[in-house]
Amino acid sequence: MNNYLLRDTVLDILIRIEKDNGFSHLLIDNELRKQKIQAKDEGLLTEIVYGTMQYKLTLDYYLQNFIDQQKKLDLWVRMLLRMSVYQMVYLDKIPDHAIIHEAVELAKRRGHKGIASLVNGVLRTIQRKGVPSTSQIKDDVKRLSIETSHPEWLVSRWVSTYGYETVEEMCKTNITRKHTAIRIQPLKITRSEAMDRLRQEGYEVSTSTLSSQGIIVEKGNILRSSLFKDGEITIQDQSSMLVGELLQAEPGMQVLDACSAPGGKATHIAEKMLNKGRIDAYDLHKKKAKRIEYKASDLGLSIIHASAQDARSLQETHELESFDRILVDAPCSGLGVMRGKPEIKYHKQEEDIKRLADIQLDILESTAPLLKKDGLLIYSTCTVDAAENEGVVKSFLSNNASYTVDKTFFDELPESLKDARGITSYGLQIFPQDEDTDGFFLTRIKRI
Repeated sequence: MNNYLLRDTVLDILIRIEKDNGFSHLLIDNELRKQKIQAKDEGLLTEIVYGTMQYKLTLDYYLQNFIDQQKKLDLWVRMLLRMSVYQMVYLDKIPDHAIIHEAVELAKRRGHKGIASLVNGVLRTIQRKGVPSTSQIKDDVKRLSIETSHPEWLVSRWVSTYGYETVEEMCKTNITRKHTAIRIQPLKITRSEAMDRLRQEGYEVSTSTLSSQGIIVEKGNILRSSLFKDGEITIQDQSSMLVGELLQAEPGMQVLDACSAPGGKATHIAEKMLNKGRIDAYDLHKKKAKRIEYKASDLGLSIIHASAQDARSLQETHELESFDRILVDAPCSGLGVMRGKPEIKYHKQEEDIKRLADIQLDILESTAPLLKKDGLLIYSTCTVDAAENEGVVKSFLSNNASYTVDKTFFDELPESLKDARGITSYGLQIFPQDEDTDGFFLTRIKRI
């Protein structure tokens, strides 16, 4: 793929993310499958898309001094300028003159001579003068917001909960890329066997400290590996693997996964159960429920039974006290997974968090009665917002005296997390900077 076509594809993806609220990882994967893109170009395409989205607010700060604020730019022009400035500031292998040339060519073909002239003028001025420093921003929260491209309301909200130092570290981590984590299917292959095979195929890998099934892929596109194609591994973030490790699901048990799609945690639990027993897995949408079935089939797991149903209505389908284990991996703001889905931080609003916390509490209140006495329930989210995590658990326990946080949960945490900064009496908050992983919350509740 030539340079023009590569950047034209990048621009298309960025426009769809911004205009249609598309997810970057899905759009990138779709383009990589659809077009014949060489391995060396895959990395550059991914880098420019993710980088431009990660630094969107920072890039706009850089651009504001070079664009007449009264001039309304089409979305594609603004995106073209953002992706070009991103390359000029953050990538050092591509010379500025090449970046500017490609941007001007794109502007000519998509617009007209006047637009091409504007793009050329803005980028050449930035090349000559450099981008403005953020040091002139005196307010700490505002400066951190611009430097790490997080909405100011979000930085302010987090600082009031966790303090500036933790939030600064989190925001800076959020604009870095993390390694892909995978989970072996232990009924097919051991972790050492999988790592040997991957190394033979040219991958650089290491073991996860959070799961006995986890492997960190430090170099290489895991989707191209023979193990992935043969269903011997699946992609799953390390923090997400903690659910399967800590649910204590055993062979023969009856397990409920109330909000299951795409099925990563359900399949992990099935592996822990040695594919013996039954897991009822639900999602609100039929298409997503199908994805759970596909994932289970790919991994050769037969005990997962997936259906489409609202988690808040499962008492209509199942008798009270009928499950040994329950997982409520609640729908959430996703503010813990920004490293892989950077657009999330721009799409969410503060009112979304309150709305989601109400839904999470409703789901927990509705599913908990399905748990047997002495049974265990894990509540988890992939967010770092306290209202959706500790706040929901606190509200649930205050309303339901026959449930309590299982204190042995904290003893069973991996050694590297036993003294984590995010431990409270209500559960464990993992921050992205803690284990080079996603932000994640989980706790284990026992019915007494």
